Amino acid sequence: MRRTPFELAAVATAAVPGLTPMAAASAPDDAADFDSALLLDSEGKRWRVRSPRHPEASARLETEFMILRAFAPAIRAELPFLMPTVAGTVRQGALSTFVYAHLAGATRSIEELSTCSDALAKEIGAALAAVHDLPQSLVNNADLPSYTANEFRQRKLNELDQAATTGKIPSSLLRRWEHALEDVALWRFNPCVVHGDLHEDNLLVDGDSVTAVTGWTDLRIGDPADDFAWLVASNEQKFVESVLRHYTEARRDTPDSHLLRRSALLAEFALAQYLVKALAAGHSEMTAEAEAMLKSLADDIEEQNALAAEDSEAAAERAAADGLAAPAVVIASEAKAPAGGPAKPTVSITAIPEPAHDDVPEVRPETAAATPSVTVEPLEAAASDEAAAEPAGESANGTASTTETASESDDTSTTALQVVEPAPLQDAKDR
Repeated sequence: MRRTPFELAAVATAAVPGLTPMAAASAPDDAADFDSALLLDSEGKRWRVRSPRHPEASARLETEFMILRAFAPAIRAELPFLMPTVAGTVRQGALSTFVYAHLAGATRSIEELSTCSDALAKEIGAALAAVHDLPQSLVNNADLPSYTANEFRQRKLNELDQAATTGKIPSSLLRRWEHALEDVALWRFNPCVVHGDLHEDNLLVDGDSVTAVTGWTDLRIGDPADDFAWLVASNEQKFVESVLRHYTEARRDTPDSHLLRRSALLAEFALAQYLVKALAAGHSEMTAEAEAMLKSLADDIEEQNALAAEDSEAAAERAAADGLAAPAVVIASEAKAPAGGPAKPTVSITAIPEPAHDDVPEVRPETAAATPSVTVEPLEAAASDEAAAEPAGESANGTASTTETASESDDTSTTALQVVEPAPLQDAKDR
């Protein structure tokens, strides 16, 4: 049975002696697990009350209480945000209600955050970096969970097996997640301290500042991607990239290259975990909601795959059409130098594809001089006039490869090609 804000105010007076509530209002929280309220006392101070709805939620609050006590004042002082402080607690049967000192700021929806300024994105990135840079001894000394990269991956595989037994997960999603979890390279990361339950409801914001981070019930050592899943789920690429850029700048360690890919997977897999939780609680409405979201996700992914296949086919057709045009020609030659003389450089000549008729620029006298000139110089020590240089490939950065296949004759070059390219040519190419 849900408790009203006034009932929670009455409970708070037992938790904090001398507290005299004058006003109460409901507070945003996980409605399936907690009843919450904001209180205003006779001295104008504000308080927050969280009352669990079942034993598992009560255990989470008690775990958070233990975690918050592990944050010594020196550690808190280094964080760029405030953390909750427990003012009092009261036990009623198997459940414990907690009262916290009020923290400034307010929660914002993910839609509001995703359109925020770069200044706030920087604050969010810095807050994430500060959490992930916390000393791991903080978690180990509190006897909280700690996972290596492989242990974390195996844990997710076990959770996937559990979700599959429900028979309510679309087969396409099961295959997608299984393939991702079996890709060992995707799960190579440096474990760090993670919040574990980070989302928009656990961020308090005031203007362009993150004032506080709440919800410290799942602190552990694990995958930093856990704390990015809620960001990726917003589907706002610009917002995610901005937060990630500032996060990377603020962190002491360099994030791994697959961070966002795992975050996307974890965001999808959270729906399966929600389904399992709903079934365990026997909550039919939550179960139906979870099934609908999973089906919608499967349909969206199928549609994206179809569009990607169409794009790939179109790209292949364009490539085939482009192949009818004259390809760029690359000629590389390494000439032998006379005895005692300097070696001739490898030369690369690339024919630039001709532009469309309408795009051909007018050649003016001052730019005509920029045309590269090729000088053919006979070698005094040449032994044969019939040797030919083998073609060589050109690297991605535009430099010629020095690897050549020798012909039957040992003397593979009788001329040296020297490209003389004045400085203005590069400017013309750039244009």
